[in-house]
Parts: sequence; C-alpha cells; structure tokens
Amino acid sequence: MPVLSVVVPVYYNEGSLPALHDRLQALETRLATKQVQLELIFVDDGSGDQSYAALQTIKAQRPSTRLVKLSRNFGVISALKAGFAQVTGDACVTLAADLQDPPEVVDKMVDAWIAGAKFVICERASRDDPLFSRLYSALYYRLVRSMVISDYPNGGFDLSLMDKALLPYMIDSAKSTYTPLLAYWLGYKPAVIKYHREPREHGKSRWTFGKKLNACMDVIIGFSATPIRVMSMLGAVVAMLSFAYGASVVLWALLVERTMPGFATLVALVTFLLGLILLMLGVIGEYLWRMWAELNRRPDAVIERIE
Repeated sequence: MPVLSVVVPVYYNEGSLPALHDRLQALETRLATKQVQLELIFVDDGSGDQSYAALQTIKAQRPSTRLVKLSRNFGVISALKAGFAQVTGDACVTLAADLQDPPEVVDKMVDAWIAGAKFVICERASRDDPLFSRLYSALYYRLVRSMVISDYPNGGFDLSLMDKALLPYMIDSAKSTYTPLLAYWLGYKPAVIKYHREPREHGKSRWTFGKKLNACMDVIIGFSATPIRVMSMLGAVVAMLSFAYGASVVLWALLVERTMPGFATLVALVTFLLGLILLMLGVIGEYLWRMWAELNRRPDAVIERIE
C-alpha cells in the first residue's frame, strides 16, 4: 500500500491540536478505503505553551505518530525541512496545525496524486482573514507574479502534496529558501484544487507582520535578480541625469555667469543621491547576507529529540 506522510509544523497550537487529531483520524479512515496508509509527523518549533504535551497525548493514542521537537523556534520553513527529513512515505502533505487549512481537502489531493499528479496545490479561492492580512497577501502575490513566477496562483497556497521525487530538493535547499515557492519553481505541472480558508478559532496567530516581511524578502531575493537589475537601471538613469545637470552647470558658467543659482536644488540632489546609494547598498547587502548564511554551515534547525 502506498504511504502518505503528513508533516505538521506546530507553534503555539495547543488549543487546536486535539481537534486536528480527530480530523486526521477521520482522514486516516477515509484513506484506508483508498488503500493508502497515513504517516503523521508533527514538528514542535520551540512552542512556549503546552503544544508538545498535547502532541505526546496524541502519540499515546496513536503510537505510530512521530514527534520531532526542535531546541528553539527556528521558523516554519526550518520546521518543515526538519519534518521532510523524517518522511518515509511515497508522497508528503504539508498541513498547518491551526485548522485554517481543512484536512478534509487532503482527500481530493490524494485522488489527484493517485491519478498521476506529482504535485498538487490547494489555492485559496476565498479567505476569512482580517482586512490588513488580505491586502498584504494580495500585494505579496502580485509581487511574486510580476518578479518571480508569472503563473503563480493568485490566491497563493500553503497546503500542498508533493511526490517523494520532489523531497530531496526541499531538504537540500538553502536556509532562506521558501519551500512552497521552490516546489512550484521546480517545474512540475501542479494539479490545482480551490478551497476556502477557514477563520482561526484557536489561539492567536504568530505569523506577525515582521515575519511576513522577512518571508517576502526571502522570496523575492532568493528567486529573482529583479531588485539588483532595478537598482542598476535606476543608477544608470540617475548617472545620466547627473551628467546632464553637470553639463548644464558648466555651460551656465561659460555662457551666462560664473555662479549658478540653486543651492537648495543642489542640497536636494545630494540628499537624493546619498539615499539612493544607501538603498542600493542595502539591496546588495541582502544578497550578500544570504550568501554568507549559506556558507557559514549553520544547520537549518537543531532537533532536541524525536519520539
């Protein structure tokens, strides 16, 4: 029988874990009718609540469940990669622990996988998130489509199924690589399932604006040279304008008078150019930082124990 591995990163999810386990047990029963076995892998990403105790309760009820506890919070991508390294199944599903992505959608994903799809994604057709989150998501996915992958789903996706052929690329990816985008970037034609993202009922989201902004930087800088090219083009335009302005100053001095009025203009230009230089250095620094992070050989995550 083929085996489906479900990797669930956990971070402050003690409230939703019992309900998630019940729905996963129901999923396991339905998969058994399709001759598919279920492997559950939970990765505790340094939760500060009783999430790991709840996971141990789940393991007591289902001994085959595998628990991975990280030494501290390393982020959801590192937690996923730690879970991928434990996968032994023929396909892998990444599932959030907050129940906003319904586990029942996995049935349709498995059907598509059995039919031959190596990569299945669940695109968000609608969502009950706060207005600011929806606006940020819309802007983020527009940037991804314009700068990274032109046919990336409009609503984005986190819930996905990958055949085991894709997993080595996930495990060996760079530290700052956003794995859902990497899976799409590999080129496997995805089967797309649309679903409604449910409202969060348990706990408070730890996906802060700072983490979202950092993820956006990782995606754009990790998959696109557009920022560098834009800076280069902007630098070329500013250089030409500066040369033109310098030529006008020389001509004014030669043809009209020695001094040219416009001290405030000069100050504004110098300030603008210095700000532009700092911006360019910042963009270059972001690329260099990711290169350094890859070369310093630090692990993606530290596993404290596996049960």
